[in-house]
Amino acid sequence: MRIAMFSVQRYERVLLDEANLHHGHDLVFFDTLLGPETVSLAAGFPAVSVFVNDIVDAGVLKHLAAGGTKLVATRSTGFNQIDLQAAGQLGIKVVRVTDYSPNSIAEFAVGLLLALNRKIPRAYNRTREGNFSLDGLMGFDLVNRTVAVIGTGKIGRIFARIMAGFGCNLIGFDVHRSPEFEAIGGRYVDASGIEDADVVSLHCPLTPDTYHIVNAQALARMKRGALLINTSRGGLVDTEAAIEALKSGQLGGIAIDVYEQEAGLFFRDLSSTVIPDDVIQRLVSFPNAIVTGHQAFLTREALSTILETTLASISDFAAGRPLANEIKL
Repeated sequence: MRIAMFSVQRYERVLLDEANLHHGHDLVFFDTLLGPETVSLAAGFPAVSVFVNDIVDAGVLKHLAAGGTKLVATRSTGFNQIDLQAAGQLGIKVVRVTDYSPNSIAEFAVGLLLALNRKIPRAYNRTREGNFSLDGLMGFDLVNRTVAVIGTGKIGRIFARIMAGFGCNLIGFDVHRSPEFEAIGGRYVDASGIEDADVVSLHCPLTPDTYHIVNAQALARMKRGALLINTSRGGLVDTEAAIEALKSGQLGGIAIDVYEQEAGLFFRDLSSTVIPDDVIQRLVSFPNAIVTGHQAFLTREALSTILETTLASISDFAAGRPLANEIKL
């Protein structure tokens, strides 16, 4: 099957070609985002593959359908970038990657926490300039600290298990209670429990109910000086509210791998340009803020699984087989 692959990075191409050896699809790579201005590139392709920041709204889907597209395959677990209702009305099936190495995300979240708490980026930059002073680099022991895990699915549980290994106390927030989380010592609390947390880590999907779950009110309830980690979805955090909390000292530090307005920034080299996003520019100016460019998933194991699952779903569609990873309303 001929597939238009949007938002394909250089590191993906080699692995895609390797994975495609036993599928035999005709892969056409586009490094641009799919959106209203680029949807014409997909004309004539029965299948289109997208990533998290592509725009697959009703208008784009109408153009895809008119051009003969019957399948949209997102190379991600999340699918909030796709208008599923419009896809269904147009007869376009949508598949996703339901499972890939959750360890990659959880381990990266722990790495962000350690880097933020122990000021590792600041220390690294100092010593490269010959400054070996320790002023301003003090962190805190994680042992016996309380870590709030918001979302105790696969990734959240792995993160919790790692933090339990540090000797942390675990509290959880989730509409579905996990016996596995409780088995490693986690206990579920209501919203007021956030006041006990020294660290808050987000591991929940982005839905209308979780949009800006970390807002000014939530930040005000948190323990003063607590650290916030987000490797899940940018829309979970009201970034401007987080900036105000950093300015006041209410928030002790923030480390994010996702950003609400990341679509025009992430996965691109903008080092020689003027970035017009004032919010992200303000955020990265704080010494107690770490921003990475949506790389938590980026391990060989995770990416290989993502790409193989995507191509396998497309092969099932081409052969008329049931779609195990189809997203249905």
